[in-house]
Amino acid sequence: MSTAPTPTTAPVTPSTAATTATTATAATTAATAVAHADHVVAHTLLNCLLREVSGPEHQTAVTGGRLLLRMPRCGVLLGIGLRRTSLIGAHRFTGPPAEQRDGVWREVSWRTLAEYIHRELELRTGVRNDEFLDQVAATHAGVSAALLPGDRHVCRAAGGDAYLDSEQSLLFGHRFHPTPKARTGRDQDWARYAPENGARFPLHHLAVRERCVREEHVRTGVARPGPLDALDRQRAVPDGYRLLPAHPWQYAMLRDHPGLVSAVERGDVLDLGPGGPEFAPTASVRTLYDGRDFLKFSLNVRITNCLRKNAEYELAGAVALTRILEPVARDLAARFPGFELLREPGYRTLDLGSRELAEGFGVIVREGLGARLRPGVTGLLAAAVADEYPTGSAQLSRLLGDAGPEAALAWWDAYLELLAPPVLAAYLDHGVVLEPHLQNVVVGVGADGTPRQVLLRDLEGAKLLPEHHAAPLAGLPREVAEPMTYGRQRGWDRVVYCLLVNHLAEFVAALADRHPPLEPRLWAAVRRVLAERSAAHGNPPPLRALIAGVPLPAKANLLTRWERRADREAGYVRIASPLVGDLLSGAAGAEVRSAT
Repeated sequence: MSTAPTPTTAPVTPSTAATTATTATAATTAATAVAHADHVVAHTLLNCLLREVSGPEHQTAVTGGRLLLRMPRCGVLLGIGLRRTSLIGAHRFTGPPAEQRDGVWREVSWRTLAEYIHRELELRTGVRNDEFLDQVAATHAGVSAALLPGDRHVCRAAGGDAYLDSEQSLLFGHRFHPTPKARTGRDQDWARYAPENGARFPLHHLAVRERCVREEHVRTGVARPGPLDALDRQRAVPDGYRLLPAHPWQYAMLRDHPGLVSAVERGDVLDLGPGGPEFAPTASVRTLYDGRDFLKFSLNVRITNCLRKNAEYELAGAVALTRILEPVARDLAARFPGFELLREPGYRTLDLGSRELAEGFGVIVREGLGARLRPGVTGLLAAAVADEYPTGSAQLSRLLGDAGPEAALAWWDAYLELLAPPVLAAYLDHGVVLEPHLQNVVVGVGADGTPRQVLLRDLEGAKLLPEHHAAPLAGLPREVAEPMTYGRQRGWDRVVYCLLVNHLAEFVAALADRHPPLEPRLWAAVRRVLAERSAAHGNPPPLRALIAGVPLPAKANLLTRWERRADREAGYVRIASPLVGDLLSGAAGAEVRSAT
């Protein structure tokens, strides 16, 4: 092959991206075939490299249907074929990456690519990370395992539950996280408990003497049994005891804990064994669903960055947030019909004087879909709808069928109106940072596939601006209150990242995969909704800046993982906004001229 051009220092412009998208021969494929694990891992690494390192350092170029990325510190020039480019830089890749050496392009394996990134980041940051390559390898193993059953993942919900199929159809994870399927734990346990395997299993039950139980709960506005009924209904226990369900995997890891063994010997804990209805793991692995209620368990397994356990402050914080957010949730539901927040009204755990046991056996009760979903509406996990590959029946190509461009735009308009206005109102009117990332949103669709509702779940990511909620925060223990808050700028970054970069951009990508010329119109619709909300809220400066096209915050998953920081300490990189292409022409230019 001939030598490729040296990457330029200029970013890819929207007009260039649109032209490339139109001419990409493979971009019009309605349903992309499920990729090979090698390619999935390589593409995910390149997404992170482009967004967090090569892009911000202006070491990229698009030329001849290929993206070029240079790692200047280790002297590597990479290229990857493009199915379609993206106005926000979230390109669709095809095939394996290649490296240019001595004017010749040679294919690079996912493992070699990971080693190059490892070298570049160490030279860039001065930080050494000895676990990074193993975590990338673990992701490759996880993706490979998910693909082993052939086409079972496509047919899992045949005659079954469309919602649970959507939860269990995510084979590849977050495409802007370098190790989305990295995990600890034995392969045989993952085979039994992983959502992508279509797992179903009963819970393990403990009967705990009442004085050895810690619990809190709060009533919500929905007429239903008590907040902890989701636990109590699982099984009868002797008088003076409370039922404590446990994830069977977690129980197996903690059953030999000396504190638990002693409690069993004293009779303070009765081991009742497995029983009750079967539960299914959702996309988060540790949150289980039986069709009535969600139960969020601790799981002493590291998934992506974190050990997935319910810290003591998170147990109390879930109930406190449900109490504080109740009037906010009611206001948003009344003002924006179709928007609902799933409450977390109670938790229960062991109180044996051991933090490890209290956190290890803590279970949070979350409302089931039936508490908020309207009759005749089917819930689907947003991440499954927007997935790049059609690994489940909820994916957009399957949901829309043969819908043409105008029908796709109408679908998009309906979805935007359900999601964006209440999320912005929560922040601007109530000082509440909601976290509508793709795995936290359930899309409610009618029989025709049209969006009818949006449900937000998982209060772990919801935060409060302290100046708006000083009184209720003052009434909480400091260790509970502090993790529930964000400063104003960090809160706004989180809202914009989750809403625009993580969520809406991925829906734009899924729609543009079907109809590539639509991408500018899809982003124009986003800008229109933002402008309408800005006017409704008195044109607050942060929203005006967003509409004007200021760079967007994108969570730095690669750099966070590299520096081994906790997820809550993750920073952001700034990426070019797709909302305004050229301030001196078109509608945006007209607005500028009229304001001067």
